[in-house]
Amino acid sequence: MEFDLKKRHCYWFNELCKIPHGSRNEKQISDYIVAFAKERGLAYKQDEVFNVIIDKEASPGYENSEPLVLQAHMDMVCEKNNDCDHDFLKNGLDLYVEDGLLKARGTTLGADDGHGVAYMLAILEDDELPHPKLSCIFTTMEEIGLLGASALSPEDVHGHRMISLDGGGECHTLLSSAGGGTAIVTRKVGFTDNSDPCLKMEVKGLLGGHSGGDIHLEKGNANKLAIRILKEAQLAGFNLQLVSFNGGMKDNAIPREAVAVFTYAGDKDKLCKFIKDKEKEIWKELEFSDAGFKVEVSETESARKMLPADGRNVIDMLYLFPNGFKNRSMVIEGLTTVSLNLGVVKTDENSVEIDALVRAALDSNTDDLLNQISVLSDLMGWDYRVEGKYPGWSYSEVSPMRDIFRKVCEDNGKELVVSAAHGGCECGVFKGLDPAIDIISFGPITRYIHTPDEEMDLESFDRSYRLLCDIVKACK
Repeated sequence: MEFDLKKRHCYWFNELCKIPHGSRNEKQISDYIVAFAKERGLAYKQDEVFNVIIDKEASPGYENSEPLVLQAHMDMVCEKNNDCDHDFLKNGLDLYVEDGLLKARGTTLGADDGHGVAYMLAILEDDELPHPKLSCIFTTMEEIGLLGASALSPEDVHGHRMISLDGGGECHTLLSSAGGGTAIVTRKVGFTDNSDPCLKMEVKGLLGGHSGGDIHLEKGNANKLAIRILKEAQLAGFNLQLVSFNGGMKDNAIPREAVAVFTYAGDKDKLCKFIKDKEKEIWKELEFSDAGFKVEVSETESARKMLPADGRNVIDMLYLFPNGFKNRSMVIEGLTTVSLNLGVVKTDENSVEIDALVRAALDSNTDDLLNQISVLSDLMGWDYRVEGKYPGWSYSEVSPMRDIFRKVCEDNGKELVVSAAHGGCECGVFKGLDPAIDIISFGPITRYIHTPDEEMDLESFDRSYRLLCDIVKACK
């Protein structure tokens, strides 16, 4: 199937992909959406964090209908393969179609949530589509803690029923989602001159994935696996001193790659054999969940290394740091209720930083896991803070919007599927702004989001847009 730019939702998605729009880099795309509103004479608001709200009056016959809020986030997760030289701050995405699937060469596609933004632009410009008064909310910084939505006030939500377009699966809606927060843990480290030989150890080949939707699949976390090898080498008696450790790109993406640079004393061949043996052991553990795991070791140089006490502290902290699937629901089959993703580790000029995203269905679970990190940080001498804490979206038994969605699906010969999610979404923020708001989530079929393998099913992209238009028309 082709990516047909004569279809307006395809046209707008393609236009959006020309504009860099990673988290915290949304001003250009925000201004583009404002220009869209101005050109069409639509009422709009752009706030200080570049959220945009566009209102469109009801079409004839819908003047007395309850307003409908459509919502999507502008930002995308900027992940790329190591051999890709794409600059997310400057370059648009290089789109291509393979077997009916839309992809981007070497990078994430940004269908999460570019499809939602494209759908809203297509609907706002469509003067033939019958609709109630529409309020389209385009948010920023969703992927780094729902920060744009959290900057909104109740007065920004111009309706008590909403379609969140940050979903997927066509005839599928979420019933609830997890809350969470990002723990930022840092430590100052000292360095000394180095004349010892150095090795660079790279963990790679892992699948990665969404830290909410994929955390239960036992995929390897490159940060944890790399640090495990270093610590076990120390425990085996090898004299290693850390130079740097860097791994992962986003706190909400399971890290696929990590790089540790360290000095060594003694027999290099013996050390390399130890690392290779550990690679084989770990590969066996991941054989059925992440079989691409591999470790590469090469010689390198460094003019400095961490002070021994600081380097050991960093290794010990990362080794002890909690990570991964923690608890599952005893009521809803297959639902993760508590998890943590040790997403990013980076070494700067004189410090090391850890970014870890906690997710939980209950705020008490979020607080408990964050408190564990706080206590560990205090014991190990690290600074601790929390950013982007957000509430969950609780289940509502009665939902007229869900009833409308179900009827539209039935009219199209399909059945509505409902589920609860472990991933965080902005629905929880909007529920906090308006406890009475009635929300459904919606979107086309996408796969491998938050990774360079991300893809969107083009037939589903078309079908879902038609379904969305049917839902809007049914909101009379």
